[in-house]
Amino acid sequence: MAQPVEQLRADGVYKEVVREGTGPLPDFRDGTKVSAARAPGLGAAGGRAGGGGKRPGAATFHYRTLRCGQEEAPLDDSRARGKPMELIAGKKFKLPVWEAALRTMRPGERARFRCDTKHVVLYPLVAKSLRNIAAGKDPLEGQRHCCSMAQLHEHYSLGYPDLDELQKNPQPLIFDIEVLKVEAPGSYQQDPWAMTDEEKLQAVPLIHKEGNELYREGKVQEAAAKYYDAIACLKNLQMKEQPGSPDWIELDQKITPLLLNYCQCKLQCEEYYEVLDHCSSILNKYEDNVKAYFKRGKAHAAVWNVAEAQADFAKVLALDPSLRPVVSKELRSLEARLREKEAEDKIRFKGIFSQ
Repeated sequence: MAQPVEQLRADGVYKEVVREGTGPLPDFRDGTKVSAARAPGLGAAGGRAGGGGKRPGAATFHYRTLRCGQEEAPLDDSRARGKPMELIAGKKFKLPVWEAALRTMRPGERARFRCDTKHVVLYPLVAKSLRNIAAGKDPLEGQRHCCSMAQLHEHYSLGYPDLDELQKNPQPLIFDIEVLKVEAPGSYQQDPWAMTDEEKLQAVPLIHKEGNELYREGKVQEAAAKYYDAIACLKNLQMKEQPGSPDWIELDQKITPLLLNYCQCKLQCEEYYEVLDHCSSILNKYEDNVKAYFKRGKAHAAVWNVAEAQADFAKVLALDPSLRPVVSKELRSLEARLREKEAEDKIRFKGIFSQ
């Protein structure tokens, strides 16, 4: 391991081992996986890494980013977010110094890497994406269709004051890294963000099937995560097409049933406003989608949007009269809940006015 560490030092990256790891040093072939919070959009796509058609390998690790200086003020901490980082070797991660550092580490090892400024110029953009992921936002939110260096030189906020400051005034940083797991190429299931376009298309039906199986088993949240991954694959491909073009429409028609399945999961998880947003987005494009009207009607009913629920259920009947028994059941349920609410309100108001 001495030679890689010496090479890092010569290039302005200084390693300090905090805790020794175990076993031999992994060879980190392209595709080796070192894991942490998922980072869609942080790698460059490109062909399959590794030889013989094998999938790349990966590593899982926790990281903490600190400013250099006496106080070593923290910027980011994957432990505080409750999820480790995941990196796949050879996927052109936007912060190459992380991959270079990980190549010197064993599973279980914890080390600190002090990195000269030239290695961390892109850290604000990477950190923004990772923070967005942790917050459940689109990791590419706010990014323009231009290269990372062009984004750096544009005068716009990243949405985080500390990252804005770091972008304006780049400085050396310390990365405190703990390797949790290293997986060899072919030994793990690739996340959608790490796939090529061809792999994404091939993976969608399999991920969809896994989601359906999980849903049938009653594992609703896990099923929702699978549907989300399949949607992410297709959305990534759709972004490369001209909106409204035949290819864009074809992908959108594949996204729609997945999104409806995702909404069904969210209905069961009582996340009604997300269902309203997604079903409305579908109906803005496909005005005759019965399932979208039905699920949106159920969500409206759950949040006491009575008129909107009744309108959506009426649209369901207009489009498919055979669903009258199902719609009638939903309307009866809504009416029963309304009667219960009115009775509760009467008792509540009676108590207020009798005081």
